[in-house]
Amino acid sequence: MNDKIEPNIIEEITKSIQKIKFGEIVITIHNAKVVQIEKREKKRFDLKPTVKTAKS
Repeated sequence: MNDKIEPNIIEEITKSIQKIKFGEIVITIHNAKVVQIEKREKKRFDLKPTVKTAKS
């Protein structure tokens, strides 16, 4: 059995990690081979309430 991961797969995993700020990278393996890479990215928004001041 060849235990080495192909360079293009390593490159794809590395790119996915470098591009994501928050989230998950899921690597699916079947029969000791990488068959799928999923990227779930989370985007968070800071929802600060706006306060209106009364003008005199």
